[in-house]
Amino acid sequence: MPAGSYAGRSHALLLRSATASRRSWIAFVSGFFEPFFYLLAMGQGLGSMVGTLPGPDGAPLSYAAFIAPGLLAASAMNGAVFDSTFNVFFKLKYGRIYDAMLATPLGPVDIALGEIGWALIRGGIYSLGFLAVMGGFGLLVSPWALLALPAALVVAFAFAAVGMAATSFMRSWQDFDLVTLVVLPMFLFSTTFYPLSVYPRWLQIVVECLPLYHAVELMRGLTTGVVHVGLLGHLAYFAVMIAFGVVVAARRLDALLLR
Repeated sequence: MPAGSYAGRSHALLLRSATASRRSWIAFVSGFFEPFFYLLAMGQGLGSMVGTLPGPDGAPLSYAAFIAPGLLAASAMNGAVFDSTFNVFFKLKYGRIYDAMLATPLGPVDIALGEIGWALIRGGIYSLGFLAVMGGFGLLVSPWALLALPAALVVAFAFAAVGMAATSFMRSWQDFDLVTLVVLPMFLFSTTFYPLSVYPRWLQIVVECLPLYHAVELMRGLTTGVVHVGLLGHLAYFAVMIAFGVVVAARRLDALLLR
């Protein structure tokens, strides 16, 4: 690692973000409500007409119990992605906050880890809130659901790392159309609202490559108590995302801020 890139003080970024969020707490917590409204409208409303769907082990699940884990995964993704893209881009290109930070002992790697860590926390807070909602609706039927929050943190970490790496390549606000272009189809088609079996086989392969699909399957297995060794494969997918995202984000910030 180049000298001056890492000072071991990435926690300073977390403190700075927490302090700044006190003035915009409404915007910070608003991301929790989107999946909550989806659960009310589709799980409780449309669910009365859909009936049951097959769960991870083939056993029937109510429609609300089927989509709730997918919305939980989406909460972790949304909190992490939008904080590590829109917020980071503003600080990098317009606020010039990182330039000021480099006048301190902080280095680009500290900045990358600190911002990824804060996006992880935001995704974790959204996930915790939605887990509480699932508990209130009686949708947590297994003790394995206790592991859903740590799993959501892993998902948020992965999306935050890749989101920040992608942001380092963006040139203008117009590039954020690509973020929506990626996130929205993933949300709609990654087995969030219907099982993988509804797709033709070639499209199933495409869906199985999407990161949100692995998050949804991981959450669905934990919240319904269908735990098997295949869940480790989903975790390995996110471990690769984390490693790739952190390395690319750190190197790109090093090139952008110390050029």
